[in-house]
Amino acid sequence: RASLLLTMLLIFTYFFYCLSGLCDSVPGALFSQRALDYGILENRRRVLDELRARPSPPLLLGGAPASPPPDSAQDGGIPVSNTFGSKKFPQAIIIGVKKGGTRALLEFLRIHPDVRAVGAEPHFFDRFYNKGLDWYRDLMPRTLDGQITMEKTPSYFVTKEAPARVCAMSCQTKLIVVVRDPVTRAVSDYTQTLSKNPGLPSFQSLALRNASSGLIDTTWSAVRIGLYARHLENWLQHFPLSHFLFVSGEQLVSDPAGEMGRVQDFLGLKRVISDKHFYFNQTKGFPCLKKPEGSSRPRCLGKSKGRPHPLIPPEVLQRLREFYRPFNHHFYQMSGRDFGWD
Repeated sequence: RASLLLTMLLIFTYFFYCLSGLCDSVPGALFSQRALDYGILENRRRVLDELRARPSPPLLLGGAPASPPPDSAQDGGIPVSNTFGSKKFPQAIIIGVKKGGTRALLEFLRIHPDVRAVGAEPHFFDRFYNKGLDWYRDLMPRTLDGQITMEKTPSYFVTKEAPARVCAMSCQTKLIVVVRDPVTRAVSDYTQTLSKNPGLPSFQSLALRNASSGLIDTTWSAVRIGLYARHLENWLQHFPLSHFLFVSGEQLVSDPAGEMGRVQDFLGLKRVISDKHFYFNQTKGFPCLKKPEGSSRPRCLGKSKGRPHPLIPPEVLQRLREFYRPFNHHFYQMSGRDFGWD
């Protein structure tokens, strides 16, 4: 009986408080807060599901560039751009040169928290320009305020139409050109092609129009790319020199932190990337990134980087050096930097 009376007393007290409106205070607030928290978590879950569903370009550390992903439609629902940033046109592009060190530069830049970059080479301004600027922007990663969007496609530097097309997007775009001794670059270019096509003719037969005369064949792309001054003249018709940064491919190997300091200054970034991020891999002959947080091993460029070069007759290399010398000096004057290739 005592238990029954106590229970009835508690029920009576509860009803009394409810009639007074007091029972809605703490329990109601607690329930509404839990509902709010659940709603927030549910919204986040839906956003993450949407982001996972969107195709993204593969992250390549080396090898042949991947084709850009197909068009992706903008889904309705939660405005992802308001939560995770938005897709913008790149404010800076690494436009060249092939086999100069562009992949290394991009991977080094990715250490910086204020840089977001496309992994694969979009090739928009040389191959896929007909797809339109909206398609191009959709390839870009989402960025927050204060972050820089970047991409790299080395063939832009030697594409005649690329400067006008980039300027049509934005004439304020910052342009980075990684250059390397054109003779070494040509041999590296040939080595890469040879790895894919073992039946390729010899380097000297492709580089020389006539072995006896020693005339250089400038129609061969491996030679033509190294005429940096000619390609730069095309770009300077649309962009002032102040919009360019010329990075030494050799210094990127021997002093990556120093060269990355110049790049960060050019992009208006705080100097975050320093010596502590690099170590030199004796096997590959390249600097590698030290083990990132959450990773079990250091990060080096792919197998396609650092291939051993075939033996080229010294007289052929010397003939190429003589051929490039006036072009190199002209490029030094135009860029304002002596790269010391002669």
